[in-house]
Amino acid sequence: MMANLRREKILDLLKEDGSAKVINLAKLFKVTEVTIRQDLEKLEKDGLVVREHGGAFLKNVEDQVRNFSLAHQDNLDKKEMIARKCLDYIESGDTIILDSGSTTTEIAKQIKGIKNLTVITNALNIALMLGAEPGIEVVMTGGEFKPPTLSLTGQKAADFFTGLNVQKLFLATAGISLKSGLTYPSISDLVVKKAMIDAADTTYLVADSTKIGKSAFASLGALSLIDYIITDGEIENKHKKVFHDNEIELIIAS
Repeated sequence: MMANLRREKILDLLKEDGSAKVINLAKLFKVTEVTIRQDLEKLEKDGLVVREHGGAFLKNVEDQVRNFSLAHQDNLDKKEMIARKCLDYIESGDTIILDSGSTTTEIAKQIKGIKNLTVITNALNIALMLGAEPGIEVVMTGGEFKPPTLSLTGQKAADFFTGLNVQKLFLATAGISLKSGLTYPSISDLVVKKAMIDAADTTYLVADSTKIGKSAFASLGALSLIDYIITDGEIENKHKKVFHDNEIELIIAS
């Protein structure tokens, strides 16, 4: 992997997890610790991270947590449109899983007012948003806290879903490609996403069109893991064909 690409992936990981250790990054990217330290030094010079003994953390992450704001706020108009479309597939009496993420946060905003709804989530911001809503029961996973995404992750979060059976999962992703399938910046999330999918009768992937055709660092698995994808109208025809060929129903928000 070229140095610039590796630094980009390291930054993506920090934007997801908030911090990382040199020793773990070296193992992850299969390079020496010296190389990782040089990468972190460059990212620090660019004003993107702050180095500390044995690792680094994302700049401004404390402010994000203190203000309870998510890092990924791009393409918000598309995400709002997708969230509104999701209302067609959520009804009173449902038990649903809302994954953490900016698109699923928009879904949480839209479902306020639906009665007799149970929402299971690993996202602290979603839990606080819906926790006081009359008629909505909120259930949270356990797990390790990830500051930039305001979410809980890792094996403890995944174990929460063991033995559960829910109707619908609204799943987020960082990138979707024919080769790598569903991809994420952080390895710790993979076990949680898989557990969510296993617990749900139907999985709706919610992703704006800019994520289609792109790959993040870690692959969850093939596109066949999902049943539907809900995206915006700017999806390219070649990507529509990929979903059709994989027998995944495409739902266009407009």
